[in-house]
Amino acid sequence: MTSASSSSARSLFAESKQRLAERVQVNMNNISSLARQIQRGSRSNELLGKAAREFVATENLMEGAEENLKKMHLISVHMGYQFEHIHKSAQVLAEISEQVTSMQR
Repeated sequence: MTSASSSSARSLFAESKQRLAERVQVNMNNISSLARQIQRGSRSNELLGKAAREFVATENLMEGAEENLKKMHLISVHMGYQFEHIHKSAQVLAEISEQVTSMQR
């Protein structure tokens, strides 16, 4: 009986050893897959750096556009003042024209 249980124990040990080897192989494959993914993902730093540089460039352009909008607003305000002045002058000119016409009668 001892030889049967001893061979059974050896068989179980060999099976366990085989399963352990298979698990180690699966884990090694998973680790190498993870390493490849990390290596591919390392480009993300380059992409983030490029995005940051482009954002800074865009920020400068936006500041320039904001300055231009402020200038355009000032120009439109001044044009409004000039329009009001021209309009008042035209009204005065019409009044003067009426006065001249009435004086000529």
